[in-house]
Amino acid sequence: MARLTLKQANSIIGSALARAREMKIKPLGVVVLDESGHIKAVQREDGASMFRVDVALGKAWASVAMGSSSRALAKRAKDNPNFFVTLASTAQGKFLPQTGGVLIRDAQGEIIGAAGASGGTGEEDEAVCIHGVEQAGLKPDAAA
Repeated sequence: MARLTLKQANSIIGSALARAREMKIKPLGVVVLDESGHIKAVQREDGASMFRVDVALGKAWASVAMGSSSRALAKRAKDNPNFFVTLASTAQGKFLPQTGGVLIRDAQGEIIGAAGASGGTGEEDEAVCIHGVEQAGLKPDAAA
């Protein structure tokens, strides 16, 4: 299995932030995690609120922990809220099933990490992550 490199993680963030500026989204925090949920890279734009990185981390962490996009997890949480509250508690608050986190897959389709963003709408956050992952030559997975 391929591993997510620091160069790829930084590329994802750089491309995501560039796309956010093109889209005129409020200042973002973007986090890229490896397949084990460890931070590979993180940036918070000037003017982004103090919670942006924490929220972006929670979206990415939920995605990689459950092997599913945060969009899909948000949908599942609506049908089973008690289970998802328990997951968030068990994860000591790192688990956030809200749109804006995407899985990162290698050429073989294996999960090698996740990217999460916070600052725009969930759809905007997801869009910039997808763009960043694609620009790094990897496959984003934001399937609902």
